[in-house]
Parts: sequence; structure tokens; C-alpha cells
Amino acid sequence: MSSRRAAWPLVAVFTAGYLASYLLPTIVGRLSVHLGLTPAQAGLVGSALLLSSASAGFTLAGRVERYGSRTPARAGLLLAAVGYGSAALAGSVPLVVASVMVGGFGSGAATAVAAAGIAAQRDPHRTSSLGLLTVSATAGALYLTIPHLGGGHRLPFAAIALVALLVWPATTRLNGPTAPEESASRVTGRLPHRRSGLVLAGGMLVWSMAQNALWGVSSRIGVVQVGLSEVTVGAVFAAALGAGLLGVMGAGVLGARVGRAVPIGLGTVVIAGSIVVSSSARDLASFATGEILWNTVYPVVLSYLIGLAASLDVRGRWAVLAGSASSVGVACGPLLGSVLSEEAGYPAMGLILGAATLLVAAPVTAVALHTGGRPLVPGSVRRRGGAPAALLAATTGSLSGAVPKLGSPEQAVTELRVRRRRLVRSAIRTAGPDGGPGQSNAYAATSDR
Repeated sequence: MSSRRAAWPLVAVFTAGYLASYLLPTIVGRLSVHLGLTPAQAGLVGSALLLSSASAGFTLAGRVERYGSRTPARAGLLLAAVGYGSAALAGSVPLVVASVMVGGFGSGAATAVAAAGIAAQRDPHRTSSLGLLTVSATAGALYLTIPHLGGGHRLPFAAIALVALLVWPATTRLNGPTAPEESASRVTGRLPHRRSGLVLAGGMLVWSMAQNALWGVSSRIGVVQVGLSEVTVGAVFAAALGAGLLGVMGAGVLGARVGRAVPIGLGTVVIAGSIVVSSSARDLASFATGEILWNTVYPVVLSYLIGLAASLDVRGRWAVLAGSASSVGVACGPLLGSVLSEEAGYPAMGLILGAATLLVAAPVTAVALHTGGRPLVPGSVRRRGGAPAALLAATTGSLSGAVPKLGSPEQAVTELRVRRRRLVRSAIRTAGPDGGPGQSNAYAATSDR
């Protein structure tokens, strides 16, 4: 797909695809209150939504280049608008569940297209940070307004459907399907960094499961355990997401100056502590502290994880696969959080989730240390109209150290302008011996370069 197109259409599609998971606490809470579901049943509906989203990601992994990004993005946004819109209009639980799964599949398709496009960008981390910044701002604004408008379970779903419709015009800037022969040549090829990619995908699954197990029940912790009103809890969430905006902006400014391992490893440790603080809160101060600190660091680490997955494969396959694995973890999170909170209580649930988050920090950080950046693959550095750099070195007798080894960070290529000279007839004659008639001609052919 076109890797140099403007990033803002991808950011818009990313926002529409990710918004449902950001609004999960209010979705689960309102399903429980207004449809008469138990907390576990409401969490199961949220899990069904996110599992459907993950299935769309696995379906589109490696296929976005073949179809182009415009068609699957439009299909995903249409399914999201129809599915969530139907859930907003439905009054029975079976219709809500069916509509939610349709909308979830659309969200997953939009997210997969955005992930593949972000991986093809020149700076995937910057684009992913911008996407998280946008979705955090959108979700924060909704958390400030939804509690004041009422509307039962309908309003969150209607908001997600409306955002999908508003993003639709941005898809005109995405690229269409490629020619069959060009698509086949692009899609074929062995998936690089398989071991690192599998470890990263598995780590993101567990990491996301722990995060969203708490996120799915955070609203109930504030209302039931701390004794806050829905308006106060919404204000805390809005403040937390606002702090997340600052965290994402800081991550965008920091970039790759300290690599990916330090933000991922240290940030995950801070997240584990924040989970324990938030789940054991008994007053507004401790609840707000845990939620704000957690939501400040969470998008920072997530942006580096998305950038790390994108760096493993420029075609975006690992970005989509790791993102889909993360969606599976996100899907299992609400159900896990509901079951743990009912069986063991909120503080014990926080200790279990914090320990799981710490355990997954080591392998994911090791992947970040092992893969320092986007790999240099054979043929990725080419002169315009020329041969690969390794072939040039072999034919010109250059030193072996002049060509980066496989796996080294991608090097910039500087184009040199060479002035052409018109060959005269005498320049292609055979050079004669010393003092012969061809000597001056040979000099004329080789001296003026």
C-alpha cells in the first residue's frame, strides 16, 4: 500500500475503530443497569464485541495490500455504523448482542486497515501516537457529556456509530486495490522475525487482558466500592483520559531517543502499581490517583508496542496480527474482571492483574531490546534504477563494513545528481600503445568525468 500518503486519514479510521474499547466501561455499566444484566453478563457482551473485533483483524491480516485500504475501511465503518446504530435502537438483549457483534467486526476491520497503514509510514510511532491522542480526546469528550444526557444503553452505541459516519469521508484519501500481479508480488514473502513477533503478540494479549479487566469494571469500582455518582466517575475518567493525552504527546516528543525497551519496561511496572492502587481505592483521592496515573502511562506504552510491532514488518502483517492478539486480550478482559471481582473482590482482583502485568513485562521488553528498529531487508536500499547496495559493493570491491548487515536499522539513501556528457565519436576508439595514435583518444575518454 502507499506508505507515503498523508497520515490523517489513517488516524481518523484508527479513532473510529478504537473508540468502542475506550468506551467499554460505560457500555458495560449501562448494559448492566438499563438492561437488567448481571455484571458478568454485561462483561460477556463487552467480550463478544471485542472478540468480533479481533476476528476481523485476523481475517484481514496480510490482505490489506491485496484489497487496498479504501474498500475494507469503508466496509468496516459501514458495519460499525449499522451494528452500533442497531444496538442503540434495539430493546432486547439478543438483538443488542447480535448488533454489537456486527459493530465490533466493523471496528476491527477499521483498526486493521489503520494498523497496516501505520506500519507503512516513515515514522510508525509518531502516527500511532497521533491516533491514540485523537481517540483519547474523543473518548474524554464523550465521558464528559454522556453522563449528563441519560439515554440508557443507547447513547454510547449511538455515539460510536456517529463517529464512524463522520470518519467515512476520510476514506477517499486512502488507496484503492492494486493490480493482481502487483498485489501478488507484494503479499508473497516469508513473515520476518517470527519468534519475536509471536512473543510480542502473546505478550500483548496478556498485557491487554490485564488492562481491560480493570478498565471494564472501573466504573463499578467507583460507584460500588468508592460510593461515587456516575457523573463524578465520568469526570474522573475524563481527567484520566486528558492525562493520557499529555502522556501520548510526551511519547511523541520523546520518540526513539531512549529506544523502545525503557518506555515499555518501566511503563509496564508503573501500570502494574496503578492497577493495585485503583482497585483497592476507598475514597475519591486514591481512585482518581490510580486511574489518572494508569491512563497517563497506558497509551504511552501502547504507542511503543504498536510501533514495535510495525517495525517487525514494513507490510504491516505483524502490526495487524499483534493488534488482533491484543484485541483478544481486550475481549477477555471485561469477563475476567467481572468474574474476579465477584469471586475475590476488587482489591484481590487488582493484585492478580498487577502480578500478571509484571510477568509479561520481561519478554516484551526483551523483544524491544532484540529488535532495535525497522530491519534492513534485502533489496530495501536501492539506487534509482540501479542494483541493491550489497550487489554494488560486491561489484565495485568496496569494504564489507560499508554495507549494513541484515537486521541493521534502515539507512537513509542520498541521491546524487550526475551531469551527463555527450559522447563524441573519438571517445569510443581503441586506445593505442604509448606514443601511438590512440593515446590521446584514450585520455579523452577517461579524464573528463
